[in-house]
Amino acid sequence: MNGIFKKYEEQKQYLKTHKDAVFAFPTDTVWGLGCLIESKQGVERIYSIKHRDRRKPLILLSNKIEYLEPYVDKMPELAVEWSKKYWPGALTLVVKKSKMTPDYMTSGFDTVGIRIPDNKDLLDFLEQCVETHAIATTSANISGNNSSITKEEVISSIGDKIDFITDGEDPDKKFESTVVAVYEDNTYKILRQGYLKL
Repeated sequence: MNGIFKKYEEQKQYLKTHKDAVFAFPTDTVWGLGCLIESKQGVERIYSIKHRDRRKPLILLSNKIEYLEPYVDKMPELAVEWSKKYWPGALTLVVKKSKMTPDYMTSGFDTVGIRIPDNKDLLDFLEQCVETHAIATTSANISGNNSSITKEEVISSIGDKIDFITDGEDPDKKFESTVVAVYEDNTYKILRQGYLKL
């Protein structure tokens, strides 16, 4: 790990010159692990670092819904309603993806998970340091182990395999987001019951 960059300008410059960087960051739920969406090598590194089953897709995080919209084919009315009600927050919506969302991060599925976390440090990082303002992500832990809820847990489990850790407070919810697939006919299925109760 190259270090913890506390200044956004340092992080921004690093990502400009290291397009395949993998980094950890706090969300409102648990610590996350991410890379630039356009970096296939970054995504591959995430799967390798975590020993993650490649049949399990990554999701997209952003700080504004308009930054996520290009990666979605069409948001069902129910998904729009819930995004307005629960974002920023601990709800991941799985909807049909657009052609902009690369197959290498969705494990071949025609859907993508999207979320806006309720963590100011992360939202500021996405706005100021990431050109697309959206990143491909998953939890910052070895697959099969508990999710990391402190920076120390991230460092001890994968710190030697990543490029940097963004600054910020540890997650306050300390429990994963609820993941819900929302279909075109506005029916839905809870794929993972997490912190948020619908």
